[in-house]
Amino acid sequence: MREKIFRLAESLQGSLLAFLREIIAIPSMCGNEAAVVARIRQEMERLGYDEVWTDDLGNLIGRIGGGARLLAIDGHCDTVDVGDRKNWDEDPFGGKLKGGVVYGRGASDQKGGLASAIYAGHLLKNVGIPPGVSLIVVASVLEEDFEGCCWEYIIGEDDIVPEAVVLTEPSSLSIAVGQRGRLEMEIQARGVSCHASAPERGENAIYKIAPIIREVEQLNTSLESVGVLGKGSVTVTQVRSTAPSLCAVPDGATLHLDRRLTEGDTMDSCVDEVRALESVQKSGAEIRIPSYEARSYTGIHRTVRAYYPMWLMEEEHPLVRSAVRAYEHQFQERAKMRTWVFSTNGVATKGVHGIPTIGFGPGDEAFAHRPNDQVRVKDLLQAMAFYAAFVQEWGG
Repeated sequence: MREKIFRLAESLQGSLLAFLREIIAIPSMCGNEAAVVARIRQEMERLGYDEVWTDDLGNLIGRIGGGARLLAIDGHCDTVDVGDRKNWDEDPFGGKLKGGVVYGRGASDQKGGLASAIYAGHLLKNVGIPPGVSLIVVASVLEEDFEGCCWEYIIGEDDIVPEAVVLTEPSSLSIAVGQRGRLEMEIQARGVSCHASAPERGENAIYKIAPIIREVEQLNTSLESVGVLGKGSVTVTQVRSTAPSLCAVPDGATLHLDRRLTEGDTMDSCVDEVRALESVQKSGAEIRIPSYEARSYTGIHRTVRAYYPMWLMEEEHPLVRSAVRAYEHQFQERAKMRTWVFSTNGVATKGVHGIPTIGFGPGDEAFAHRPNDQVRVKDLLQAMAFYAAFVQEWGG
């Protein structure tokens, strides 16, 4: 089986690369994925998936097999924008193939991993999917701005709850077993406005938050490293104020905090540590967790609270061990383990719903969101082979 998977993966290289270059050429920023979803659906149908459908949120789902055990391989098809094109050496929507590397927005994050997973499904149609297993490959939407939102919909509204999930985010072909979480907080202080020519008549809200900024910086240095996920962090990412005019003392000021969560961190524990700061108590500032409105290309609106929990799989968990066995059998070398620096859809599948989740993807996360986003051809083929070998191992 090992050699058969390798041979089939190599035979599919030309088609895989042509497909990946096509979907890179289709701009698909968060909330605007309709065109790329249509092209991916066309490819799934051409490759012989047993069933292909799009849910109301716009997630594309392709199924192979009809068994009771459901395994999902997820790759989001949205990307961030390209930024200043002057920083790109290649056309971000050109999908250029040069020197064994494919370039373009989404090559690593994460159209490359998604394309490899889609072709792994086709490969499994040829080598055979294990009896009793159904595989769904999901081209999910809205991940870049609202990670996990797509899977909250799949689980909560579509009522699809897989036994396990594999994320195809870039992992440099290592098995990813977790990530730090993310929480946004806003600290709001209130003052009293007055004419700026006589500031003593009012109460400047900016002056109230100034000491809070210093204490937040000190709080970050005091956070300790915990387990394999390492150190949590907190930083001020935005300062805003309100006033009747620029000739008036501000009557409101807000700090926006980005808090990265390690093992043991929860929304409540992180809010409590900020609330306990002397400057916050002295100023009477209020702390809130912001919510955002996510709008899919299908017109569905979802309210998303800015709390994305950390998640971590034990290395001895059966899902992780299956991934290790599949990798080491297929590639005849020791599997590497890692955690991600960035956030993924695992915040919903594992962080919220407790579904065993791992990651494995082609590409290096260092290229994610950067100019000259790229993925190596050999990584794409290895990822395709791994996904097929993993389904065989897990299902067996």
